[in-house]
Amino acid sequence: MFKASIQRQVRLGNVARQFSTVSLMRNSRSEHLAILRQTPSQPALRRLAPRYAFSHLYSTQSASAQANREGEFAPVASAPVTRFSELSQLGVNSRLIQALTRGMGYDAMTEVQAMAINPALKGSDMVAQAKTGTGKTLAFLVPVFQRVLMDQPDLADVRNRRRSSSEDIRAIILSPTRELAEQIGVEARKLAKNTGIVVQTAVGGTRKREALQKMWREGCDVLVATPGRLNDLLTDPGARVAAPKLQAFVLDEADRMLDVGFSDEIREIQNSLPSKHEVERQTLLFSATIPRDVVHLAKSMVRPENFQFVQTIKEDDVATHERVPQHLVAVQGFENLFPTILDIANKAIAAKDSELPFKAIVFFSNTATVQFAYEVFRQTELFGRGSGVDIFGIHSKLTQSQRTRSADFFRRAKSAVLFSSDVTARGMDFPNVTDVIQVGLPPDRDQYIHRVGRTGRAGNSGKGWLILSQEEVPEARHRLPGLPIKPNETIESAKHVMGQTPASPDVSSFFSQLSEAYSRTPKSSFRTVYLAFLGQKFGRYFRIEDAVNLLNNWCLRGMGWTEQPAVSPKVAHNRNLTRTRGVRIGIDVDEEPLSSRFGGNNDFPYRLRRGDNNFGGRDDNFGGRGGSGGRPGWYGGRSGGHGGSSSNYGGRNDNFNRGRGRSSGNSFEDRFSSRAGTGSRGPQRASF
Repeated sequence: MFKASIQRQVRLGNVARQFSTVSLMRNSRSEHLAILRQTPSQPALRRLAPRYAFSHLYSTQSASAQANREGEFAPVASAPVTRFSELSQLGVNSRLIQALTRGMGYDAMTEVQAMAINPALKGSDMVAQAKTGTGKTLAFLVPVFQRVLMDQPDLADVRNRRRSSSEDIRAIILSPTRELAEQIGVEARKLAKNTGIVVQTAVGGTRKREALQKMWREGCDVLVATPGRLNDLLTDPGARVAAPKLQAFVLDEADRMLDVGFSDEIREIQNSLPSKHEVERQTLLFSATIPRDVVHLAKSMVRPENFQFVQTIKEDDVATHERVPQHLVAVQGFENLFPTILDIANKAIAAKDSELPFKAIVFFSNTATVQFAYEVFRQTELFGRGSGVDIFGIHSKLTQSQRTRSADFFRRAKSAVLFSSDVTARGMDFPNVTDVIQVGLPPDRDQYIHRVGRTGRAGNSGKGWLILSQEEVPEARHRLPGLPIKPNETIESAKHVMGQTPASPDVSSFFSQLSEAYSRTPKSSFRTVYLAFLGQKFGRYFRIEDAVNLLNNWCLRGMGWTEQPAVSPKVAHNRNLTRTRGVRIGIDVDEEPLSSRFGGNNDFPYRLRRGDNNFGGRDDNFGGRGGSGGRPGWYGGRSGGHGGSSSNYGGRNDNFNRGRGRSSGNSFEDRFSSRAGTGSRGPQRASF
């Protein structure tokens, strides 16, 4: 049943990559019918080829066969529907169409929406490869809500809203992060406005009891949740949350969920839900990449005899948005990092030819630097009170309510700066972000790409900036091959050597503003940054000795300290720093415990006003749960890494079957032969 030749697999992949997905959307309904009337000449077959490249979604034979299996679902339109107002042709409830067109103001579908909604409304399970920022939230909400309404027709009228039991949930949407789950919940409630469907969210970092009481009081038809909290609810008998009649199960950002170590939770969730063989439900899995562990996950969840693979990413459009220029700014030292941020922001604010006001996300790779940067920059003239630029901060040490408020305020702000860790790097939709500024080495290539993806969305322009010390550039070349990053020499603050080279009035102002801000910021804030940097991932071309020297120069030259922060003997021993040149081992007499700065005692209470949003609160359950390589277990042994043995994926080649070795010959995997961005494209070099 699953036998397939290697030649057939390669041939299918070549066909899928040959034709652009855009051609599928450009064919009008009349053109489609005209093609069907043609004799099967070679040109006609070529024009029809895109429809066969994507799992035969729109072929007459497959549509007929599927209609026999799924008679209860809506009829298939003669051509793909590309406008929300046309969804009535697919049998979508008029209340949903009204919410989409009138309430939410949508007209034309995005390419991803059209490619996913059309086949999903047939009732098939689906694995869709789609990037963030392409409208995929509605791509799964529309078919899920339609399926719920078909199962419970009385919910089509808002007057029939009933208190559906929390033990009778009809649809579950799983998201990897709190922020993304909350964002999906907002969109889902908008779509449900004209119906009786009740949408609830369940995420970590919030009070479980309050969420349960709300669910018990109001009921729940559609539940949007993070894996940890959903697993907690389903396995807790006292929660009284169950889904014996589950109609739809959605996994959004599936690759991200596996990356951060949620594979065990997903397995336990599946065990808590009714079997797909006992209760017929539709599974929709969306993922930006389709590596091996995602294929294994899909195989365990979808119905192999009734699923579609929808490829919405072109082979040459995987890495990042092509229209986003990306600049590398190499600075003299760490003491130039913050002045360079001010310089970039000042130039962007002063630019008169910009389509949108300056709105930026500044990414750091650790929570401590996010905290420190926020405390420093809120005291500068450019970002301080009365500047007209709002300033916010988000990281994993905030409570969920604090993170949600900061995200909402930044989302609504016209001109603002958000200092963030990687909790917002993926999936979060912030409109009109003009600049993404990454400070320091990104953890890996994928994370760099996801950060850049926060700008250039919804057809808007944007810019990406990567600020590194000169010592970090060789390591960045190693981590970021094949990306269109170009050196930028126009930022004067990056090249300024303090006390040696003359500076322009603007550059002098930036360094002066920061010097004053440093003096008013508690020294303990920088101590946490110092230790956090020493605990980060280094590499072949950037050593810990380089980091120590850069950090020491930052605090001695940039901040005017008389000596660098001390590292306790215990920390120095644990991190192998006892013999590292430049590390001062000891205890600073004015040092305060780190726990009082990050969580626990909450010394810095949260404020809503600009300039007062200090960080406190408690830790969350997101992050620190395994690296980007995943962890061994349910989804195929060594699911992470870029090597190791694998019986089905080509001996000791990498994860993605790019070398010689033994093929599995499994037609389920063959269905993903056209997936983009799941393996190496051969040796690549950095462009900078």
